[in-house]
Amino acid sequence: MSKFIKISPLLVGVVALVAFLIYINLPEQAQGQGGPRGSGQTPVVVSLASKQAFPVIVEALGTAVANESVNITAQQAETIETIAFDDGDIVEAQQILVELNNRAEEARVSELEINVAEAKRQLSRIKNLANQSAASEQLLDEQEARVKALSAQRDVAQADLEELIIRAPFSGRLGTRMVSVGSLVRPGDLITTLDDLSVVKVDFSISEVHLASVKNGQTIYASSVAYPGEQFVGKITNIDSRIDPVTRSIQVRAQLPNQDMKMRPGMLLQINLEKRVLDALVIPESALVPEGDSQFVFVVDEQEKAIKTKVKVGERKPGLVQILDGLEAGQKVISEGTLRVRDGSAVRVLDL
Repeated sequence: MSKFIKISPLLVGVVALVAFLIYINLPEQAQGQGGPRGSGQTPVVVSLASKQAFPVIVEALGTAVANESVNITAQQAETIETIAFDDGDIVEAQQILVELNNRAEEARVSELEINVAEAKRQLSRIKNLANQSAASEQLLDEQEARVKALSAQRDVAQADLEELIIRAPFSGRLGTRMVSVGSLVRPGDLITTLDDLSVVKVDFSISEVHLASVKNGQTIYASSVAYPGEQFVGKITNIDSRIDPVTRSIQVRAQLPNQDMKMRPGMLLQINLEKRVLDALVIPESALVPEGDSQFVFVVDEQEKAIKTKVKVGERKPGLVQILDGLEAGQKVISEGTLRVRDGSAVRVLDL
């Protein structure tokens, strides 16, 4: 009777995958000479190590806030008579937004104005009598005090009347209206919001190691996922006086012009701050081959062979890296195909 050994399909798949990965990472010459060219050279893409301006960028995240922001509320408990705005209106400073029921206050002001006028008339008459020695100085002083007291009461009543007219404290854009005509509002009840969006502030934190590289007036670049590919340019306006002892970071505030109103309070912004610009030897970051704590590159020599070279890396930014030691300007390094070459491998440079 025949005996069969059962082999798991999963095991077969794993073995096949490992064999495929080993094959694609071997130099071309180790895979056999049966290719169409039969040259035994591994195709690679190279880049030149070049001297260029290399901006060192500090990245941070910040939240946008309005230049000025306030909740519009009432100062007295009263019903709403008139609403003079719509959702999202752009208003000017001191523009009337809401008028509350003010009939009692208007009547009180009118009454006090009449009393003040009458008191002033009596004061004028008493002065004339005093000049003729027909009225005492005491009577004159008492009438002058009465005029001042009534005038003060009128001013208080006028202030109470003004509080029933709610105005915009500064120019800006209103938010959503939260009340209706006839609503009873009390002190602290939200009527709407007002934001000055002509300028947007953004607060962000940077590490204390960058403190010496930032200053007021320095340019920053901000971006948002809401507007892919678009940058907003602003200036640093304040650097906090204290460093956080827990995070070892410092708070920085910048302002960004926002005439088109694209940025809104609460928006998350990616901040790029140009720390300094180096005259650096630069290669593509993809050319690096890390081994432990060291970094290597493959340099293509005149015989088109890959020479493994140890380099010292400096600053980085997306896609590029600064080389401090190990390379010279003009040398060719392999930027694509490093996994398929070994030290001394023959290579074929592809023209892209």
